[in-house]
Amino acid sequence: MTITGIVTKNIIRKLLAAEDYRSEVLVLINAKFLEYVVDFFKRIDSAKLDNEDVTADWYEKEFLLSSLPKEDVAIHAGLNMKTINNAYNTVKKEVVLEASMENYHTLYEAINNLTEQSDVDVTLTIKFRDVSVDLNINESLIVINTLAVKRSALRGGLWSTAGKQVEKPLMITLCALFQVPIKYYDQRNPPDFVRETDFFLRDNAGDSYRCEVKLSGKGNPESSDSAFRRYNHVLIGDKISDKMKKQMDEANIFWVELRTEDGYKQFEKVLNELSIPCEPYPYHRNLQEDLDEIFAKILSDDIQTSVTPDISNTNSELLIEFD
Repeated sequence: MTITGIVTKNIIRKLLAAEDYRSEVLVLINAKFLEYVVDFFKRIDSAKLDNEDVTADWYEKEFLLSSLPKEDVAIHAGLNMKTINNAYNTVKKEVVLEASMENYHTLYEAINNLTEQSDVDVTLTIKFRDVSVDLNINESLIVINTLAVKRSALRGGLWSTAGKQVEKPLMITLCALFQVPIKYYDQRNPPDFVRETDFFLRDNAGDSYRCEVKLSGKGNPESSDSAFRRYNHVLIGDKISDKMKKQMDEANIFWVELRTEDGYKQFEKVLNELSIPCEPYPYHRNLQEDLDEIFAKILSDDIQTSVTPDISNTNSELLIEFD
């Protein structure tokens, strides 16, 4: 999954303003989900008109086809790819198809057993271009389950994507705001200990410092624990609990909590502690205007082809220069 440069910019703006960025991702999740729902209902409508009943055999024939993308087959069967990977340690297509068929048959049997023992009756009516079709309770539960799994997959994928695609643009933006010369955060020729998605800083001695951005909330154990697992030197977080702050202080891990007033300005202290040249962000500057100038150099409005903005074409020592 990917997000556009517009969404990335909006998330960074909200993070630096100590505002909740989640609305940007939620809007995207809702838009993609509703788009999927409409398309899925159109397919159900067409199939119901062409078939007397939406039976188990029909559903397999139309929605669990081996010619479909494996991700679609899994969703139609009530599974997501992460679940299959965790269970089988692979997402090869033949494994996905087998797991999907098995899960679908189990699901269909469970629905039949449930409806046979229940007096509840549900009819789902789908109307498209003045033609309506009715789904009985069994058919409706299959459709509802598919939509629930799809939304879950979208939610997990887009939250993860947002974090990965925001990390490096956010770090470059912070470096630019504090007038760090590009050579100290140029992401070309990374040290051996960092992954492609990691951001790193360098000092004058050539030592490298791994940085990580975690946008999860305080209640998420993943939000700061990874700082210890991956031997990070700096953690930039949306919210960080007092307990995690204490643990990171004891482990000599520098942290910046953005969801506090002017929280991003803590980054200057981190840079000074790492002996990386920087300047205080001038109080008289207009942050939003400066962000406009930075974004013009590192992000387009479209879907980005790389998680690492290209700043190699900048002739100046600084990404942007303040008067």
